[in-house]
Amino acid sequence: MSIYAISDLHLAFNKNKPMEIFGDNWKEHDKKIKLDWESKVKEDDLVLLPGDFSWAMDLNNNIEELQYLEELPGIKILLKGNHDYWWNSLTKMNKFLEDNNINSIKFLHNNSYLYENYIIAGTRGWEDSNSEDDIKILKRELLRLELSLKDGVDKYGNDKKIIVNMHYPPFIENAENISFINLMNKFNVEYCIYGHIHGKIDEEIKSVKNSKIKFKLVSCDYLDFKLYKII
Repeated sequence: MSIYAISDLHLAFNKNKPMEIFGDNWKEHDKKIKLDWESKVKEDDLVLLPGDFSWAMDLNNNIEELQYLEELPGIKILLKGNHDYWWNSLTKMNKFLEDNNINSIKFLHNNSYLYENYIIAGTRGWEDSNSEDDIKILKRELLRLELSLKDGVDKYGNDKKIIVNMHYPPFIENAENISFINLMNKFNVEYCIYGHIHGKIDEEIKSVKNSKIKFKLVSCDYLDFKLYKII
């Protein structure tokens, strides 16, 4: 069984939000993703989606996008991004899935999951900034990541490998030394995937000094709308 990842799908089936305004490569990007997805993923595989799943403004308006995922093979775990305004409490979102007979989607929200020998944990993260408001949000996101990691270790044991999902890149250098990487090092995290960054970048950060964590940017346009295989 395999684990894949792709983020920032920005689906908008019921909203006038054509993504091709950001580049011709975005034209019919949902079809590109689906084609690649169906060629790779088996029903018992796992796909991680760390944020910015759709442009929907509330949960009810997100049904077509969630059904798009439901029809694709594999188990899917979604994390909140900065544009996921439809995101709600875990109880309400799980009830929505149940009411609509959506069975292959799970939400990562102050919790964790076990897949094979891997704990799946994570949090959204935030901007790297020294502003007072941003520092407060970063501290909250750091706490949420710790809660998620502790949840995983407490439930599944400390002998499992850990994959952390973040929407924002975890490479925080300012903000009163708040450090997602130090926390992940403490829990011996093996992989950290992240999104949020779009377009082609000169150099992807894949490793950090004094850390054994493997990092991977999985924004869909950066991946040419193809799923990235973690294991």
